[in-house]
Amino acid sequence: MVDESSMTLDARVAAALARIHNPRLDNDLLSAGMIRDLAVTPEGRVSFTFLLAREDPATLVREARKALQAIDGVSEVKINVMDPAGPSKVTHGPPGAPQSVGAVPAPSPQEMPNLGRVIAVSSGKGGVGKSTVAVNLAVALAQRGLRLGIMDADIYGPNVPRMFGLFERPPVIKGRIQPLEAFGVRLISLGLIVDRDAPAIWRGPIIMKVIQQFLRDVEWGQLDYLIVDMPPGTGDAQLSLVQSTPVSGAVIVTTPQEMAVGDALRGAKMFERVNVPVLGIVENMSGFTDPATGQRWEFFGSGGGQRLADELGVPLLGRVPLQPDLAALADRGQPVLTAAPDSPAAQALLRIAGEVVNQVSAKGLVLPVLNN
Repeated sequence: MVDESSMTLDARVAAALARIHNPRLDNDLLSAGMIRDLAVTPEGRVSFTFLLAREDPATLVREARKALQAIDGVSEVKINVMDPAGPSKVTHGPPGAPQSVGAVPAPSPQEMPNLGRVIAVSSGKGGVGKSTVAVNLAVALAQRGLRLGIMDADIYGPNVPRMFGLFERPPVIKGRIQPLEAFGVRLISLGLIVDRDAPAIWRGPIIMKVIQQFLRDVEWGQLDYLIVDMPPGTGDAQLSLVQSTPVSGAVIVTTPQEMAVGDALRGAKMFERVNVPVLGIVENMSGFTDPATGQRWEFFGSGGGQRLADELGVPLLGRVPLQPDLAALADRGQPVLTAAPDSPAAQALLRIAGEVVNQVSAKGLVLPVLNN
């Protein structure tokens, strides 16, 4: 069971709503899609739209308010009750407050200039080395003198802290989460906050609130780049990120095999549909060359990354070869760029970092252009 005392206020609010059962739908409020526009301020003010049909028990609103008011840190609860069959809503504030009718505003990304350029590193499926690429991309850019942060948004498998060799909980000072730092990169991850054996049973609204908290309530300072390691696939985390802050671009990671390429294509198309430019494709595990004989093996096929890049009309940023010690270095908290900087994989990742910055600059986002 997840220890809620270690969860953010946003996550505890969402968890409380997920525990309230609607007998008509035989489902909880969040899973039934009855909660919209959930917002929690640092001061503890909670607001959301409650989609309550005429057939639903009216007591659900009171039950939700009571559950939220019982949470330590919640100072105010504002519920906008709306009939899903109609366009208007009724605002229920504190007892005695006036009621109003109006439209529900659509969420819009919030500009956060201190984060610099936000780059999402994504993949269509797990196991293609997305986190390895994200970590080493951040380290490579930090080695060039840029101010880097990495946000581990892969909440189902938050492995970035282990790759950096960081395990302690981040301190909180004056209500602001202080990121940990290694190799010149500032880091925040759910893996630093919840217990290692806690099951990752996270619903959409909780995912959104965790991502928003990591963007807004972490003391990032001034960054040039924020690298965001996304969960594999296309889902709540990707949509939550682009709805929370402008994303400068996405880097799609795939392996050469056609199954991975097909999944990566769907991920890339999702970013295009939400107006996030795909900066390019990284082909990981592109082949292995025996250093003793020079013979090369293509264990996962060949050319998939280039075919995907051609189909999308974006550049192939680079190919990262298979390297036997890559996984072992990650397990020990040693990015290959720091542990084996002259190795083929490290050199490929360095070139990819340069290509990423060049693509950002080519799209009119003025930042230093790195030499490959």
